[in-house]
Amino acid sequence: MAGKLLGNLSQGLIFVVSAPAGTGKTTLVNRLKKEFNSVIESISCTTRKPREGEIDGQDYHFLTLEQFKAKINIGDFLEYAEVFGNYYGTSREYILSERSKGKHLILVIDTQGAMQLKKMIDAIFIFLQPPSIETLRDRLYKRNTENEEQAEKRLTIAKEEMAMIDHYDYSIVNEDVETAYHVLRSILIAEEHRVKNRPLINNKKGEL
Repeated sequence: MAGKLLGNLSQGLIFVVSAPAGTGKTTLVNRLKKEFNSVIESISCTTRKPREGEIDGQDYHFLTLEQFKAKINIGDFLEYAEVFGNYYGTSREYILSERSKGKHLILVIDTQGAMQLKKMIDAIFIFLQPPSIETLRDRLYKRNTENEEQAEKRLTIAKEEMAMIDHYDYSIVNEDVETAYHVLRSILIAEEHRVKNRPLINNKKGEL
C-alpha cells in the first residue's frame, strides 16, 4: 500500500456519521476535509430553507417539496427521512461518482437515515455523542439558533438518537474537541488500511 495516511484507494470508502444537534459534528468533519483532500462530505438534498450564509450546491441541494418527491419517485435517493418537518436525502448518483475518484465520503445523517443505509450499503457507522444531556442542553442554548421549545424538542430527539448507539461501529464522546477529532481521524485511517480494502486499490467497479 502507498505511504499516505489517507487517499490510497481507487474506490473511496463511505463513513456515516450521526450525532444529536449541537454535538460538534460540523466542526470535526470540516477539520477532516481540511487536513485530507481525499475526504469529502456528501451534499444532501433538503426541502428546508437555507440558513444565513448557506449556499445551494455547497451546503445542501435545496429543493422544493415537489422536486424532492419527484426524486423519490424515480429512486434517486439511497435514503431519505423527514426531520423536524423537512425532508433530507442522499443521492445515489453523487455517491457513486465521488467514490470512483478515490474520495472517502462522509455522510452526516440522522439515525433514521443511517438505519436505512445500513441495510443497503457497505459503510462504517460512527456515532458522535455529547458527554451528557445536560452538556448538550447548555450547548444548544448558547448557540441561540432555536427558541426554547425547539431546543427542548431537539433534546428529546437526542435522547432517542443516543439509544441507537449499539447499531453503530464506533462511538465518540465529544467532551474535548481535540481528543474527539483525533479519535475520528484515527478511525478513517485504520479503516482505509484494513486488509479487506487492499483490493480496492485496483478495483474500479464502483459498486455500493
